This record gives sequence, structure tokens and C-alpha cells, in this order.
Amino acid sequence: MTLAARALLEGIQAELAPRDDDNRLVPLITTGKAPQAVFAAIAAEEQRITSSDWRSFHAMAARADEPHARVFFGGLVSGEQQAHGLLDALVAAVGPDQGMELPRAGCQAYPAYVAWLALHAESAAAAAGIYSNFTAFGRYCGDIAAAMRAHYDFDDPACAFFDFFTADVPEVEQRALAAIQAGLDNGRLKPGEAHLYARLFQDYELMFWNTLADEFSA
Repeated sequence: MTLAARALLEGIQAELAPRDDDNRLVPLITTGKAPQAVFAAIAAEEQRITSSDWRSFHAMAARADEPHARVFFGGLVSGEQQAHGLLDALVAAVGPDQGMELPRAGCQAYPAYVAWLALHAESAAAAAGIYSNFTAFGRYCGDIAAAMRAHYDFDDPACAFFDFFTADVPEVEQRALAAIQAGLDNGRLKPGEAHLYARLFQDYELMFWNTLADEFSA
């Protein structure tokens, strides 16, 4: 049932893969070269992102008239809520008064794009674009969590946000494939739109990390 959906996702991810390593912040963290203050900035920006994305995924689920898409976006709602709560330990570890400066436009462009998709995008194409970004983001989070323990002496609760996105959750992939396949079957999903949304997701994802890389490698 999901062969066409999986083929579409694999094609998108193959297209994106050459640029996944354009993230300039993660190598600084994995080698211990980034200052510890970068984690306060990440925590502050991610608190804003998870709060915004939680609302955006609610809107996507409410707007979707196809059951599989509603299930996929509904699952993302609960995931964002959990991730938002996990940031509390990181904020406590870096100090509650750290990282609370004004948001950086380069970091907040990502949730702004998610909010645009919630209003304008066809549901299955949005699901494809969103899910296509998960593999790279999970890898970034896994590398960061390992480096936080190895180079920065953070404990498990402080790393929990990154551990959460590193974990393999087959149900999320199954829901994404079901939503994408439904869009292909009913003719609403245009593969070109899915590729476009995924490329923009990658651009905004890299913008988040590289905005911080420019600031904390200066």
C-alpha cells in the first residue's frame, strides 16, 4: 500500500541529502568548540519554536479533511507538547536568566514557515515535506546529545530534548506514509509541491543552525 509513498519520500530525501552536512553549528558542538552559552540560545529559540509548531500542527489537523492526515498531524501535536516540556531541564541547566534575549529572525523563520503551511498547504504534501526533514534533524539531535555529555558535562535530563528527537518511532513513519499515500491515491498530492516544501524545510532548518553558528563562532 505504501510503496508509492515510500518512493516519493526516498526520492525527496535523496535530493536533500547532499546539503544535510551544510549545518555549521553541529560540528562546532560535536568537537566541543562551541561555547556553552550556545545551549541557552538553542533552548530559548526552541521554546518559541515548539510553542508555535504546537499551534500550527493543531491547525493542520483541524484543517485536514482526510483521516490519515489528521492522525499524522495530531501525533505531531502531542510530540511538540512533550518536547516543549523537556526543554525545562535544559533551561534550568544553563540558567533561567540565560538565552532569553530577543528571538533571532534566522531561527524563527522555520516556525513561521510551518505556520504558513498550516494555512496554505495541501495536507499530504505538507506531511511529506515535514517528515522528509525528520531524518536530518534526528541525526543533528543525536550528535548534539552525545557531545553535551562528552564535552559539556550535561546530565540526562538536560539532554532529554535532543534524545527525544533521536529516538526511532516507527509509528510516526507509518502515519506519514499513510497520509502521503492517501494524498497520492486521491490525486490531491502533487509530487512537485512535496519536493518544494521539503527543500524549503531544509533551507529553514539550516538557517536555524547556521544563524547560531555565525553568532557563536565569531
